Amino acid sequence: MPKFTVPRTDHSYTDAQGVKIYYYVWESPKAHAVLQLTHGLGDHARRYEHVAQALVAAGYTVYADDHRGHGATGLEQNDGDASKLGKLGKGGLRAATENIRELSSIIRAEHPDLPVALLGHSWGSLMVQDVLNKHADEYEAAILTGTAHRTFAHMNSGDLNAKHKNLGTTGYEWLSRDPQVAEDFVNDPLTFYADALKLLGPIDGMRLLGRPTKHIKRDIPLLILIGEEDSLGGESSIEWLAADYATRSKLTDIEAIVYPGARHEIFNETNKDEVITDLIMWLDVRLKPAPHTATPHK
Repeated sequence: MPKFTVPRTDHSYTDAQGVKIYYYVWESPKAHAVLQLTHGLGDHARRYEHVAQALVAAGYTVYADDHRGHGATGLEQNDGDASKLGKLGKGGLRAATENIRELSSIIRAEHPDLPVALLGHSWGSLMVQDVLNKHADEYEAAILTGTAHRTFAHMNSGDLNAKHKNLGTTGYEWLSRDPQVAEDFVNDPLTFYADALKLLGPIDGMRLLGRPTKHIKRDIPLLILIGEEDSLGGESSIEWLAADYATRSKLTDIEAIVYPGARHEIFNETNKDEVITDLIMWLDVRLKPAPHTATPHK
């Protein structure tokens, strides 16, 4: 999709509990904004290389971290043992959520003049919802993908592959209509099956729940993108979510797109180019500076 690529640079910082958090930067040579990408459970940031490159080509610098228990961060926590990936470590979910804001602070320090959009996918989107409830004023735009209304009624905590299991044998058919995505997920040493409640435990599992706040600090533009066949929440779930953001949080710029037939990982779907194009178009309207118009000489 992108006409050119930039090299990814790898970085790290140590958080308040002493966990070394690895993160990645794709620097756009002519950036007019920054997008911070927050990955899902059992996932890692480097799976979004193609998304980052498309955003870079459109003028967005991209930052993304490997959350606690995941990717390079998880390997560091477990002395390189990939079989132990998943456990978040000291501080649990609250610390992992705070890590999102810590990376945002790094972005602000390095790009003080650029607006920042926060994108959360799947588990990342649930943490981003929590961040927005308390700190929406720290961002200029927000995007939730593969997300759900964080209630027992509207978020599936069971087997996410159940309604797709007849479509293949990997156990990951729920991710995408493209069978290669499931195969790649199985063969990636840094991805893993993650049962949220078993992995996080009952206390942190309950912390995943919550509705949009009535006391949001900014009327932030919000984009929600999901596949019609997403088994985490689905269409009715995001209808409830968007309604809550409109009525409880009083957000006035909310757009929700449901892609027919698509499953959970819309950035790895058969129509991923359409999804990425929609994301960039939405961002451009809200974050791209207006073209400078020269004042005519009199």
